[in-house]
Amino acid sequence: MSIFTGVVPDPPGVPALCRGRLVEVDRLEWRVGDGGDPAALAAAFAAKHTGPHEAGRCGVAVLLSAAAGAAMIGGASGAPTPAPAVPDLALVAYGHGPERPRPALGAFEVGPWKASWPAADHAKAVVAVQEAIARGQVYVANVVGHRSAPWKGDAAALAAAVAAVPGSTWGGVLAGEDWLVASGSPECFLTIEGDRAATYPVKGTAPATIEGRTELLESVKERAEHVMIVDLGRNDLAQVAVPGTVAVERLFGLNRWADLWQAESTVTARLEPGTDLAGILRAMCPPGSVTGTPKLAVLDLVGGLEPVGRGPAMGAFGFATADALRLGVTIRTVALDSGRAHLWAGGGITWRSDPETEVAEAEAKARAVTGALAA
Repeated sequence: MSIFTGVVPDPPGVPALCRGRLVEVDRLEWRVGDGGDPAALAAAFAAKHTGPHEAGRCGVAVLLSAAAGAAMIGGASGAPTPAPAVPDLALVAYGHGPERPRPALGAFEVGPWKASWPAADHAKAVVAVQEAIARGQVYVANVVGHRSAPWKGDAAALAAAVAAVPGSTWGGVLAGEDWLVASGSPECFLTIEGDRAATYPVKGTAPATIEGRTELLESVKERAEHVMIVDLGRNDLAQVAVPGTVAVERLFGLNRWADLWQAESTVTARLEPGTDLAGILRAMCPPGSVTGTPKLAVLDLVGGLEPVGRGPAMGAFGFATADALRLGVTIRTVALDSGRAHLWAGGGITWRSDPETEVAEAEAKARAVTGALAA
């Protein structure tokens, strides 16, 4: 029996009516190299399995890696993933079953963690991005590091600890035969209700103190980084929006995740009639807040800088129903295979970035997750 059998499948974005009642009825797993268009595969699978609740259908869990998002737009997929057991696209269709109690959680252990690159190499990658900015190749680019650790024990308990990090409004879990992804994400990537679409980019980080809040609000670098990503979100939505309907409803508001302040904006639009899921995914993926701009140039740049791939991190994770789509960004996300836990963390690099500060920021983001697992 798989070590992941029995993990309660509660992806982010599941309607309240369905929580605790999900019963898997079908599954599709796709990896880079399998051939085919992941956006078209996702659209066809969702069309087949979303329908009225009265018919016993709940919806489809969607897990989409950074590499799958890049494939949708013809971008570079980067280095190979360090967690190849995890698919680049996982779609799981659910029906309604009887409500069931949560199983008791057991014990688990994780650690010690080993980084895929030393801090000095991370800092060098930051400098390389700044050199690309000087050449006019990119404006802002995310650089992401990876670490892994041995783990043992109750996978469900480990996943629950990740999803319960304070501020994880887009936390959730999905598992396969030999893999599990647990997200403690604070970032909503995309919501669609009827013809209204919205994206909520998170960019800008500071310690969750009074001083940190003031520093973040007054930082020229953090605000510039944030506004460039908001503009990218506006451009992405405009590809599938009724002209003139893209609007920024909230700009640079602060939310708390674990021990950090994060800046978030809200960009909305009205979708063009007839826009399908494949078109939406191609317009929006991979998430702009964890790539940078211009997307294709950034994917090409960071793919040559990061020593390992991003796996299921820096992608999208959520739930599709007949009348809605709700996806979070897979930041603060852990992937499990049979032997190791994998975690990614990074940040946006601009001309004003300080390499050592950027490395420290990535460490702070990772530390909130590793700390929850140690506790």
